[in-house]
Amino acid sequence: MKYLILVGDGMGDLPMPELDNRTVLEAANIPMLDQLCRQGEFFLTHTVPEGYPPGSDVANLSLLGYKPEDYYTGRAPLEATSMGIDLAADETAFRCNLVTLTREDNTVGMIDYSAGHISSEESGELLASLEKECGTAIFQFHAGISYRHILVVKGEYPAMDTVPPHDYIGKDVTVPWKRYMQDPQWKTLLDRASEVLANHPVNQKRITKGKNPANGIWLWGEGKLPTMPTLSASYGITGSLISAVDLLKGLGVNAGLDIINVPGATGYIDTNYKGKADAALHCLENQDFVFVHVEGPDEAGHQGILADKLQAIEDFDLKIVTPIIQGLRDKDVEFRVVATMDHFTPLALRTHIDNPVPTILYDSREAKEGSGFTFSEKNGVLAGEKTEGIVADGETLMQKLLQRKKVEPDNGK
Repeated sequence: MKYLILVGDGMGDLPMPELDNRTVLEAANIPMLDQLCRQGEFFLTHTVPEGYPPGSDVANLSLLGYKPEDYYTGRAPLEATSMGIDLAADETAFRCNLVTLTREDNTVGMIDYSAGHISSEESGELLASLEKECGTAIFQFHAGISYRHILVVKGEYPAMDTVPPHDYIGKDVTVPWKRYMQDPQWKTLLDRASEVLANHPVNQKRITKGKNPANGIWLWGEGKLPTMPTLSASYGITGSLISAVDLLKGLGVNAGLDIINVPGATGYIDTNYKGKADAALHCLENQDFVFVHVEGPDEAGHQGILADKLQAIEDFDLKIVTPIIQGLRDKDVEFRVVATMDHFTPLALRTHIDNPVPTILYDSREAKEGSGFTFSEKNGVLAGEKTEGIVADGETLMQKLLQRKKVEPDNGK
């Protein structure tokens, strides 16, 4: 038996007037997801525990079968793990976005949380300069992908409430920015980083081409290295994770999964879908489990671009779900698959919300009548009411998928 979790990050949305009060998911042409939904089980899953931020870190940790209450320490250390950064006990990782800011009359505004989805080549040059000019025994910059990078801080630092930049697109961020300015060490770092970025040739070229410059860094998602059991130890399975996003790769590393780096995987609608689907089928030739993550719908949601989100959802169905399911059927392989999202990223809000997510569970062996529903947020609620089908958390979802209980650690007893 093979097991799969297929995640369209941020696919969930709210009804929109321009779609005749339908959601993007309802408007999308997704024949394979609809087929799996009609023929399989359909229910809602709580991926974000009460009191936790509805981010991809918490939600995908849940989808991998872990309770965030037990294992979540922050987003950045997960990304650091995927980048091969070994955090010491006295070190804290911060997510370091390259962003586009405005500064006028002592106010700071967030124009773009991704600096125009800056390329990894451009951002690599910027991070090298930041490390050279701003790196110290306390602060170390590590280049990641596109706008997503890591700052490692050694020792103690002033406690503060950081905020994700994608929650403040087009908004005033003076208050959270000033939290850093209150500490001389942080102020020196951020001011110097802004100077380095403002004068950098990469940004000068971007400006001449009409692109958003990466004129600031934004620090958030801090935490220390988590300790969590592997899926092999908990469930006796081997597997791989496929994603373009360092956060997901870090989750996979900590879960003991093989990380498959697909050439051309970008985290947006131009990603290498075929490469991801082919890699998933290849992994399942010798392993029990694969987790495939597609970031495109979430990024489009943050950008507030309806056409891109619609395309991202339809491409997820056509270029990920369909070839993987058809490939397994062609090989006459028995499988159980979860198809879902980690959270909602409504276009109208351009940030995440913690609604329970509609979830499909399809078993290739079962000939019984399925839910009869097509895949959508509204139908997920209806299906849940019809069958009392609400899964309390990701750990329960993983046990439901694998049809086995988690093996609890001995802890020396």
